Amino acid sequence: MSVSIGQPIPDFTAQATGDQEITMAQFRGRQVVIYFYPKASTPGCTTEGGDFRDRKADFDTANTVILGVSRDGIRAQENFKAKQAFNFDLISDKDESVCRLFDVIKLKKMYGKEHLGIERSTFLIDNEGKLAREWRGVKVKDHAQEVLEAAQALNDGSLDSA
Repeated sequence: MSVSIGQPIPDFTAQATGDQEITMAQFRGRQVVIYFYPKASTPGCTTEGGDFRDRKADFDTANTVILGVSRDGIRAQENFKAKQAFNFDLISDKDESVCRLFDVIKLKKMYGKEHLGIERSTFLIDNEGKLAREWRGVKVKDHAQEVLEAAQALNDGSLDSA
């Protein structure tokens, strides 16, 4: 089962940085950006996280929480967050339950070999917990700004959440 636009995101519980468990239910009343990245501390993932970090105040103004997700363990996530001074939480999804909920595990090719990995993807969830927008196969350049603009439009009512 995968999420679809206009439908509620099923509640889930996931281990996150700061020694906490995160649930979707705790964010009711706020918008949520969940972005999936392949691997902590790699160049593209570092750039993407930094772009979200640098816009966090604007996301806050738009009543929007940012969460990053990868299959890395919690220690790798904690180190990545600390080293890059990320001002939002990262989720460790070692069992891929959140990745599978959002259907971001895809067959990928690297150096001629196929493997299953995370397709860089982002999801914007409205303040009622429904999926408002999704971006799949994301290219990092300008992506965080595009997501911010969608979050601002959703917050001020000019983007219909379906």
